[in-house]
Amino acid sequence: MNLTATVSTELIEADPKALALADAVIDTLHLPSDGIPVHDPATGQLIAHVPDLSSDDALHAVACADQAGHAWAGRTPRQRADALHAWYQLLVQNTEEIAHLISREMGKTLAESRGEVKYGTDFVRWYAEEAVRPSGDYRPAPDGAADILTRRSPVGLAVLITPWNFPLAMATRKIAPALAAGCPVVVKPATATPLTTYFAVQLAVQAGIPAELIQVITTSDSGAFSRSVLTDERVRKVSFTGSTPVGKQLLELAAKNVLRTSMELGGNAPLIVFDDADLERALEGTFAAKLRNGGQSCIGANRIYVQDGIADRFVSELTAHFARVPVGSGLGARTVLGALIDHRAVTQMHALTEDALARGAELLTGGHGYDSVGNFYAPTVLDRVHPDSRVVREEIFGPIAAIQRFSTEAEVISLANDTEFGLAGYVFSQDLDRALNVADQLQTGILGINQGVPSNAAAPFGGVKQSGLGREGGAEGLEEYQNVRFYNISRRTTG
Repeated sequence: MNLTATVSTELIEADPKALALADAVIDTLHLPSDGIPVHDPATGQLIAHVPDLSSDDALHAVACADQAGHAWAGRTPRQRADALHAWYQLLVQNTEEIAHLISREMGKTLAESRGEVKYGTDFVRWYAEEAVRPSGDYRPAPDGAADILTRRSPVGLAVLITPWNFPLAMATRKIAPALAAGCPVVVKPATATPLTTYFAVQLAVQAGIPAELIQVITTSDSGAFSRSVLTDERVRKVSFTGSTPVGKQLLELAAKNVLRTSMELGGNAPLIVFDDADLERALEGTFAAKLRNGGQSCIGANRIYVQDGIADRFVSELTAHFARVPVGSGLGARTVLGALIDHRAVTQMHALTEDALARGAELLTGGHGYDSVGNFYAPTVLDRVHPDSRVVREEIFGPIAAIQRFSTEAEVISLANDTEFGLAGYVFSQDLDRALNVADQLQTGILGINQGVPSNAAAPFGGVKQSGLGREGGAEGLEEYQNVRFYNISRRTTG
């Protein structure tokens, strides 16, 4: 079945009013006229410059944050919570401004940007609430000669390095727990999408959070930034979201001063559809897990495994869904799939598709870019993909659904675990026992069962194997910014 001919080659343009709102928000940031350029991925248009700061600038930011952190750590949990609640309210009040800004600099649709604002603000609200629920314990020692008291304290200055694909949520997922725990932060957003971070931090200051407490550093020399900042003795924590190779480099730098680390790294998520799955539910979940954020998500469905009995129907329906997806500017009213982040991403999609076809895959829809100035790639379905294909072995980070077929449960578990990564996985089956038993055997940190978007601010997000260490979100996310202290209180027995 080949539905390629049904794909529209007409790209949807941005709505002028949406463009105007996004640009009005950029004007409020009072950015320099030169520095690091920021482009709209849908048009290639230059939309702003951000400061290109040096290692000395970064160390100055470390000094400022460290100094402000002493007073912040001394605030009561309630005072820190109140400040975070005030920030949350301002973020919510500016939902449309933030969403338009995200779509302008990152390329995703307004609907998805609004969803990210909801997701990102949830972290601020969650950690405002967690701030007043610090964990601790008081218990007798086994020999009865002492009491054991445990308390938590701020780990210290945290360096937070965020990616471009979720510019608000990845920032708030790190900043909010750090502030709730009493830590100052230095934030380095990706140079492709720094504007959302600048705006969010501007709102934090308006909410009453000390300006010196959150330092934003943009630089074209990430390596120099990391080498200077992570070896500074005032820094006690680094949190990074990005590729596994870069994460390994940061871990080496963090080892010098034995920093606390959180690493949310690459993914290669398996999505498994069993014969007994609810077809509509599986299609809806796969569509979301694959095309959310244009496929540019570390938990995106990378390898889609469909059992033989349902495979023909599933593949036919998924192909029809993909073929109807409107493509264009994220600020277009009808757009469902926006632009990829840059031209390199488009080139990567083409290379992955060509490699899969050369190894025997069947192209059912898509498989092409567009003759435009923007960074667009058609929603693509590849069936009967060879397991040695690059699209199976590498993280796709784009709108390509790579489908393999399987026969038995044991077979698909073996295929799903055949990767160095272990961030997320998905299982679709109406047999809950089967779904849970398979999920238990998948080597991942996150499982979506009969759904394609498992992320939640109240849940611990993170992977196993080379997908990273540490957790973000949930109560566990606060603990990443806290030290556990143990007091031994001597007891004199009587009698």
